[in-house]
Formats: sequence, C-alpha cells, structure tokens
Amino acid sequence: MQVVRIGLDLAKYVFAVHGVDERGKIALRKTLRRDSVVRFFANLPPCMVGMEASNGAHYWARVLTDLGHQVRLISPHFVTPYVKSNKNDRNDAEAICEAISRPSMRFVPPKSTEQLAVQAIHRIRRRLVSDRVKLVNQVRGLLAEHGIVIPRDITQLRRGLAELIARCDDDLSELVRSLMTELREELAELDRRITSYDRRIREIFRNSEPCQRLGKIEGIGPITATA
Repeated sequence: MQVVRIGLDLAKYVFAVHGVDERGKIALRKTLRRDSVVRFFANLPPCMVGMEASNGAHYWARVLTDLGHQVRLISPHFVTPYVKSNKNDRNDAEAICEAISRPSMRFVPPKSTEQLAVQAIHRIRRRLVSDRVKLVNQVRGLLAEHGIVIPRDITQLRRGLAELIARCDDDLSELVRSLMTELREELAELDRRITSYDRRIREIFRNSEPCQRLGKIEGIGPITATA
C-alpha cells in the first residue's frame, strides 16, 4: 500500500505522522522522534507532505523537498475545521492530511534561508519598536504622577527628558530624577539598536532588484519593500 499523502504535525521533539493511500485510506500512523524524521522520509517514496506553517515549518519544507517530496504548508486556521474530536498531535496530523487534499485550499509558499533572515530582521526590529513605545508611555505616565506632562512626540520627549534631568529647580525628587536618567539611557540604547536594524534594511533594499522595483511605488519605502 503506497502512501501518497502525509500530514506531519511538527513539534520540538516528537512528530506525529498520518499517511493515506490514493483512495484516502489510512496507510500509516506513527510518531517520530526528531532525530529520526529525516531517515524516515528518506526511505519513503516521494509523496505529498503537508505541515502547518508554524515555527520550524520552512526548515522542514526545505529538508523534505531536498528528499524529493512535494511539500505543502498550510495556515493553522485552515486546518482547524478538519480536526476530529479532541485536539492532539495525532488528530492534528490527520487534519493536516485531509486539509491539503482540498482542491481549493490555499497554501503558504516555503521561504528560503535568505527570506527567513530578512523576516528575522523585521521581527526583531518590530519588537524593539514595541519596547520603545512601551518605554515612552511609561516615562510619560510616571512623570504625569508628578505633575509633569510631556507631549506624545518622541522627539519632544527626548528633549524634555534631557531638560528635566539637567535642571534642579523643580519639585522632582532625586530618586525620580535618577530613575528618569536610567530610562533616558534605556531609550537611547533602543534608539541605537533600531537605527542599526534600519541600516541593515536599507542595505538589503539597495541590493535587491525586486525591492528597488517595489520602492518605485508611491508610499513604499525600504521597510515595506523588504517586508
């Protein structure tokens, strides 16, 4: 009985495999430890392998494609309707196997190592920008408790913090002033790191012909084009 389609439920250590034949009948069900996944698929005739587009999926897509299999990545929310009874690894693998058989199903294109590297830059930068927004809001909130209001504009906040720390003619305690000094240093460090990632993104933009073409569209700059 030849397996023509497999649903592979990814995990850190133990993977669930659900395979069916050309008639849709169950041909195999098993679990694999991470170190045996490559060996198992290397010994399996080429077939279609479906996985949820979650952490590690693009890596395994490259590995299994190199072994001759046809890989399909599917968004997790498209798999959910096909899960039978309780959600577990085995049922998830079966649901993936069923979902990828649908003619109208939409799939996620596997990313190359270069694309994943660019994606990593954007994700880290986005997290740093989020951290900076939280820090700015905290600074404004703490100062508001002492009757000091600084505009939302981050440039004005930087300037306002510098002036606040430098002067000693207000009612701000030395402890709070010291804390504001530390927060200002933290803000400067976040600014430095975000600028560093912006520089990397601009370099990728300059060296990418598709990004250069996207950049000719009004309103699209290096960040959007590389993303």
